[in-house]
Amino acid sequence: MGALTVVLALLAALCNASASVLQRRAAAEDESDSRLDARQAVRWLARLLRRPYWLAGAGLLALASVFQGSALATGSLSVVQPLLTSELLFTLVVGSVVFRRRPDRRTWFAFVSLGAGLALFLVAASPTAGRTTASGGAWLVAGGVVLAAVTALVLAGRLARGGPRAALYGLASAMSFAVTAALIKEVVGRFGQGPAAVLGHWSLWALAVAGLIGFTLLQAAFRAGSLTASQPALTLGDALTSVALGWALFGERIGLGVRLVPEIIGVLLIGAGSLGLAGAPSVSGTWDTVPDDPAEPADEQRRNGPQRQERRQGPHE
Repeated sequence: MGALTVVLALLAALCNASASVLQRRAAAEDESDSRLDARQAVRWLARLLRRPYWLAGAGLLALASVFQGSALATGSLSVVQPLLTSELLFTLVVGSVVFRRRPDRRTWFAFVSLGAGLALFLVAASPTAGRTTASGGAWLVAGGVVLAAVTALVLAGRLARGGPRAALYGLASAMSFAVTAALIKEVVGRFGQGPAAVLGHWSLWALAVAGLIGFTLLQAAFRAGSLTASQPALTLGDALTSVALGWALFGERIGLGVRLVPEIIGVLLIGAGSLGLAGAPSVSGTWDTVPDDPAEPADEQRRNGPQRQERRQGPHE
């Protein structure tokens, strides 16, 4: 494991976490109802484009892509992907600075368990390299399954509120981004056939659509509720869906045999972290809402925090 690969992967994780915090900060400033129709959603996104926090987050997302690509160029996926799970802990650290509040201890323990479990699973599974492209039939089946799952998650999210809604939208976004990554692999795999083959293939245009869907759902997750609900769903959903798509589309295989032991331990840690996070106060609290006025007394801040959160969620939730 090269030191440069480790540094680049950790920088990518830090930039991703910071981007999530800043874009959540921008979304938390909007106190209108989080259930929007198509026209309201477009107007809301247009407002975000004028907010410095959101623009800074978008810039960090682009920078994270550069760091991640550079890490993958100098190291293997089995090394880079587990390191990216540190994004969960970076989210809490950066969020504590931006929102001027610290998450509760239970949230910290849950995030550590989730990150360690996912990293252990990915290291043990260590998917092997498969085909560079997939057949149209495989894409039709895999794409249909993911589309159905994303649609179900979005519909369920519209019926939920607060943390559960953020988690459902976050998972839907993660699955969309996993498809985006798989489509990038498909497009890159066709580079050897020449520009005409790449530009004329459906995967390039499907990539743009999947990326747009993932981005829109990501913003909806940030708006719906706390980062402690959406960020684990984003990190876990993206990694595990990517492993599944690698197997279904490109014939990648995960390690079995004795590797099943650490894989199962990793899954158990993920489960423990998920259960711990479900009851954490910060999931439904005001940890990552707009910081209170520094001039406001501490007792007034504690009393007004839940009222601010209720106004942001809207009267119909």
